[in-house]
Amino acid sequence: MLFLQLFYTFFKIGLFGFGGGYAMLSMIQGEVVTRYGWLTPQEFTDIVAISQMTPGPIGINSATYVGYTTIAEQYGTSMGVLGSCIATFAVVLPSFILMLTISKFFLKYQKHPSVEAVFSGLRPAVVGLLASAALVLMNAENFSSPDEDMYSFIISIIIFLVAFIGTRKYKANPILMIIACGIAGLILY
Repeated sequence: MLFLQLFYTFFKIGLFGFGGGYAMLSMIQGEVVTRYGWLTPQEFTDIVAISQMTPGPIGINSATYVGYTTIAEQYGTSMGVLGSCIATFAVVLPSFILMLTISKFFLKYQKHPSVEAVFSGLRPAVVGLLASAALVLMNAENFSSPDEDMYSFIISIIIFLVAFIGTRKYKANPILMIIACGIAGLILY
């Protein structure tokens, strides 16, 4: 019964926890601390700290930890591993189902004029968002200003233009361009 409760709880959290792991934290706390009492508030705080220190999404790390500790307290450590697997599977299953559904829908209707119109509208929006992010990063801290140091400003602009033209016109590998620009920045500065 506890395994089913664990699965249902984390399936529900995965289904309705929009916005990433931090958005899931309040739902996880409400379910595992307040509703079921599987963890104390202090243990939940420890989960957040441990989840931030370990690689991976915080929601999945939390589910793994809660699944393990909840089941291990009742049935022992070997069953705790099964509990962690069940909770982790349950929290990612809704996203998997949703992506499969959307993928099937997209493959079926990708040539439909309405879908093509939506994507043709999204492409410039994505380019605009990327350009906006690039412009936000083009500040005095990252590029220096021509008032302070004209040499550094010109070199920064040249590095940017070489990287931009290299990846767009000559189809250079973006990762290699990042590494080359980093090396150029280290050598020049």
